[in-house]
Amino acid sequence: MKHIFQQGNDETKPTLLLLHGTGGDESDLLPLAARVDRAASVLSVRGNVLENGMSRFFRRLAEGVFDEEDLVYRTKELYEFLDEAALTYNFERNNVVAIGYSNGANIAGSLLFHYRDALKGAILHHPMVPRWGIELPNLKESPVFISAGKNDPICSPMETYELQTLLEKAGADVHVHWENNGHHLTNTELDAAALWYKEHFTK
Repeated sequence: MKHIFQQGNDETKPTLLLLHGTGGDESDLLPLAARVDRAASVLSVRGNVLENGMSRFFRRLAEGVFDEEDLVYRTKELYEFLDEAALTYNFERNNVVAIGYSNGANIAGSLLFHYRDALKGAILHHPMVPRWGIELPNLKESPVFISAGKNDPICSPMETYELQTLLEKAGADVHVHWENNGHHLTNTELDAAALWYKEHFTK
């Protein structure tokens, strides 16, 4: 998978896995990593799917309707890429925190839904429920931050509540931060995510 790796100056910190939204690339979220933890290593990945020339992490059948078969395949692809990247760049595979926006948040959520040991934690900006009707792994050791828009036209508040419930039933410690700016990323939610990260991942 096309990616950027930036070595941090503190190997005890998590490696930040950056996952862009539809139409983005591996450089999009680099400023977010700097806001969250300047000392951490960064692995920023580009999705392998193209939709009308725009990069995504998995296919969809329509707006808000995921191609479930492709989602499962691409989630496994990303999971295996993380295993390989940990060996290539010599970072702790069990100390990875994802930061995803929109489509990137959905693939990060899918990692949590399918693999117990995929992520140490996750910051999900405007995610949807990646899959319905499956049993989630034990996520007691994987805290999750969700930012959502009360007026988000792509992801309704009800879906955010449902995602929160599913993650909490699997044992995850979930914090939801609400905004009123649709599906857009805002400085206030980025600041909230950075504060949440510091509370959970810095000593």
